[in-house]
Amino acid sequence: MNDQIHSDGSGHEHGELGDAEYAEFMELAAQEGFDPEEVEGALDEAGHGPLPVLAVVGRPNVGKSTLVNRIIGRREAVVQDKPGVTRDRVSYEAEWAGRRFKVVDTGGWEQDVLGLDASVAAQAEYAIETADAVVFVVDSTVGATDTDEAVVKLLRRAGKPVVLCANKVDGQSGEADATALWSLGLGEPYPVSSLHGRGTGDMLDAVLEALPDAPAQKFGTALGGPRRIALIGRPNVGKSSLLNKVAGEDRVVVNELAGTTRDPVDELINLGGITWKFIDTAGIRRRVHLQEGADYYASLRTAAAVEKAEVAVVLIDSSESISVQDQRIITMAVEAGRALVVAFNKWDTLDEERRYYLEREIETELAQISWAPRVNVSAVTGRHMEKLVPAIENAIEGWETRVPTGRLNAFLGEIVASHPHPIRGGKQPRILFGTQAGTKPPRFVLFASGFLEHGYRRFVERRLREEFGFEGTPIHISVRVREKRGRNK
Repeated sequence: MNDQIHSDGSGHEHGELGDAEYAEFMELAAQEGFDPEEVEGALDEAGHGPLPVLAVVGRPNVGKSTLVNRIIGRREAVVQDKPGVTRDRVSYEAEWAGRRFKVVDTGGWEQDVLGLDASVAAQAEYAIETADAVVFVVDSTVGATDTDEAVVKLLRRAGKPVVLCANKVDGQSGEADATALWSLGLGEPYPVSSLHGRGTGDMLDAVLEALPDAPAQKFGTALGGPRRIALIGRPNVGKSSLLNKVAGEDRVVVNELAGTTRDPVDELINLGGITWKFIDTAGIRRRVHLQEGADYYASLRTAAAVEKAEVAVVLIDSSESISVQDQRIITMAVEAGRALVVAFNKWDTLDEERRYYLEREIETELAQISWAPRVNVSAVTGRHMEKLVPAIENAIEGWETRVPTGRLNAFLGEIVASHPHPIRGGKQPRILFGTQAGTKPPRFVLFASGFLEHGYRRFVERRLREEFGFEGTPIHISVRVREKRGRNK
């Protein structure tokens, strides 16, 4: 699926391989002509804990998105000379000096009726909550404003490491403006031009000092806590009603107005004799003149909740067509590597015609997550609520499944023999061997004699699911290609 190895695994020294399995695997790699250091690097990359998170915060139009693009090395965050430009995605993977981390872009702030300071502070809190460190961006040509001072107070309360970025310093003459930002009391201001790249290297060096190394795996029962379920979906699909129904009491305010819930609510709920922690992430209060900002705010809060969860239960209003927003929320959960359950709410309101068309929509619009358990429920009447827990348990089981290396390679050998990769350019790349380097979600490293096409990787993933299950979990597959040595292929 992905060229990159995704890392939020167990923290074991060799991914999740035992010592005997690791030794056998390395011997196999040597026989196939792979550099041991390269193999070790692939396993280590796939085997450590979740990537540390860096939040980029600041008031509107100080150049946050331009800086994010500079950090990730590509133009992905939308940049426009206007405060509050909405983005569909809010987090990106980045690498600096050989270390990988996540960057959360907190752009898209709009002026609230309560004032700009309140809007900035409210949205920054959600980004900072899940961050390990913060880059605070200030426009050095303007200097520290009252809004900047408000954010400084917020950062001090949060207690997270902060790197102060004095942006828009395009030359020597602007460095005096940057020096004036010592007055904020956040330490050394790093003079940067995110537009031209000036000074970003020094700032990123400081970021790496502030960020922790990728921690060991924290999910699951190791900490003795309840499993964490994020209840996500677009506004007004019934998330709060569903939470009240599973809790058996009114714990969350429910209103027909979309976005009644203003803060994520964590609830410990006993279902089927098991205590679960449900994170309600119902949308925000919408105002007509703040539609763009509200949508962005909702996605930021959803992302924060998903980062804290192990399982994402995506609630979809079955009485309406599956929307682009529904698909974006599902994609957010999949990209975060969480176990996934899709719950179709308001099922009791559907007539036969709507059910027919909904099934067709699911086949076409949600084909990419055909592996996710599906439950048809009614948050109002409680219909089929008893099916929710088994679906969540199945998704967690798939998320934590690990295939032993010996069994995996026997399976890969069968695939290569029965369905070889198509010949391209006179050559036929082969999967030589592989291993599952991590779980939560399952992450596989395949070592091959040549580049494996995307369609063939999808085929391998589909066969992995048929053979080993993996219900309710995304699967990450990375491929390492053997470098040619002399005449060897």
